[in-house]
Amino acid sequence: MSKRDKPCCAAEAMRRIKKVDVGGIVVGLAMLEDICYDVRDMNISGREKIADELMKQVKIYNYIPESAYGKYRDAVLKEYEMMK
Repeated sequence: MSKRDKPCCAAEAMRRIKKVDVGGIVVGLAMLEDICYDVRDMNISGREKIADELMKQVKIYNYIPESAYGKYRDAVLKEYEMMK
């Protein structure tokens, strides 16, 4: 992410939460919209590589339980594809 897009503090990050359905449970993910736009601007090809980069960045701002990693990955990729 570019420096201008990073939140100045935790409170700012909290204002950037997007609700996402992860395996039937709605969770809030901080910075998801900014992450999706940043990944789009990277011009990565291939769904797997895109999903990898999305999750790499999502994990910076959010706790992702290892047991639900695949569900989060699918949900984040779906959100990315809807925003494109």
